[in-house]
Amino acid sequence: MDKAALLVIDLQIGVQSETAPLYQLAHVIEGVNQRIQLFRENNNPVIFIQHNDRELVLNSPQWEIFPEVDCRDTDIYVNKTHANSFYKTNLKDQLLKLNVNQLEICGAQTEYCVDTTIRMAHGLGYTLFMKKGLTTTVNNDLLGAKTIIEHHENIWDHRFLTFL
Repeated sequence: MDKAALLVIDLQIGVQSETAPLYQLAHVIEGVNQRIQLFRENNNPVIFIQHNDRELVLNSPQWEIFPEVDCRDTDIYVNKTHANSFYKTNLKDQLLKLNVNQLEICGAQTEYCVDTTIRMAHGLGYTLFMKKGLTTTVNNDLLGAKTIIEHHENIWDHRFLTFL
């Protein structure tokens, strides 16, 4: 039987700054919280992925998940140091222990950690899902955040995941 988990990637305070805010963050958090509620109602695991590096120092205020996100002590937390949520982490072991073979993905940043994790999970054989508009990123020197998100959603659609 198929079992799903929700991966909430890097919705951490330090992922944005005053000069580089995350695109439509309030909308993304609202949608992510709705997905979290649905997963909990169905007794499916919610897994929070948290990046840890020089800018997002482990246990610092910047490393913390946005307070508006509905995370609980009973959820699963995975720390990572690479864009790939599976690289040198216990994520795959956690999923095996839970008998999870389907993942719904959301979070930040679209073109870095979300994209890399989607491609790796796909390569590992997980069935992937996503609700459109539940990833976010910041504008960069080449593209606006909206364009980055739309571009990646277009690439992922029916190649790497199915949109709900």
